Order: sequence, then structure tokens, then C-alpha cells
Amino acid sequence: MAKTHRTHEEATVEMFQKDPELAADYLNSVLEDGDETDLMLALRTLSKAFGGVQEVARQADVNAHTLYRTLSEKGNPELKTLSAILKAMGMRLAIQPLSHQGQHHAHA
Repeated sequence: MAKTHRTHEEATVEMFQKDPELAADYLNSVLEDGDETDLMLALRTLSKAFGGVQEVARQADVNAHTLYRTLSEKGNPELKTLSAILKAMGMRLAIQPLSHQGQHHAHA
């Protein structure tokens, strides 16, 4: 008999698998409101939608043990590692201007 209900995390993982744009929005919202720890834990959760930490590590060409440590509360990846992890999930780092600051810093 099949399970009739899923956990919130299972439903979230399935949504991210079907909609990479949603995964990117999720990470962007974590970056806006959270800190480095929140981002690492969000990436760990997201990794479940992309085959798990082991698979993401393989695709990112990173040692799985290292990646588990990186995606922990004390994780502090190098920029190249973070880029590789995101690439394995079909995403990339991007820089955007703060939308609520429409001021230019040029002087007349």
C-alpha cells in the first residue's frame, strides 16, 4: 500500500525537481533573509532534489565527505566549491543590484 501523505520536505524536494526556477528563488530568499549557515543548510536540503549530497558531490567533482562538512552549520566553502555545487544543481552565482536602492552614487 502506497503512502497517502508525504512530509513537507518530500513535497518541497519534488517541487524543486520539477521547477529549477523555484529552487533558485528559494536560495535567493535565503540569501536575502539569512546568513551563511542558513545558505549551507538550504543547499543541503536542495541537494536532495538533485540526487542527494553524494550525487551532487560527484557532479561537482568534490569529495562527498568534504561536501557533507561544507553543507553543515559550520560550512564555509570556497567560491569555486560553491560555484561547482550550484552548477551541479543547474544554477549559478549572479550579482544583482539592490532593487530597493534606486539611487546612483554619481555626483552632479
